[in-house]
Amino acid sequence: MNEETLVYGETGAKPAAEVLKALGHTGRFTIMCQLVHGEKSVNTLEGILGIRQAAVSQQLARLRQDGLVKHRREGKSIYYSVANPRIEEMVRFLCGHFKMPH
Repeated sequence: MNEETLVYGETGAKPAAEVLKALGHTGRFTIMCQLVHGEKSVNTLEGILGIRQAAVSQQLARLRQDGLVKHRREGKSIYYSVANPRIEEMVRFLCGHFKMPH
């Protein structure tokens, strides 16, 4: 392995590891599996997942901080969707592989 390969590998590995770390939490992974099927509000996610709104919001905040989801406000509701098509493709694969419900 030459020096250029080593530098690129380290550079590419860090963001990849950060994405995997964010998806490594069961709640965040489950939310992402829902969002690959389309934009959803916090209230909708709360109903689907059966967890409190505060917990959903906390996990969405982390996903947003990590750049995995984006949001838009409509009235009093906030809608979330996957921010990056490549991340969406990866999450679709993982959700399908592990047969996550949608």
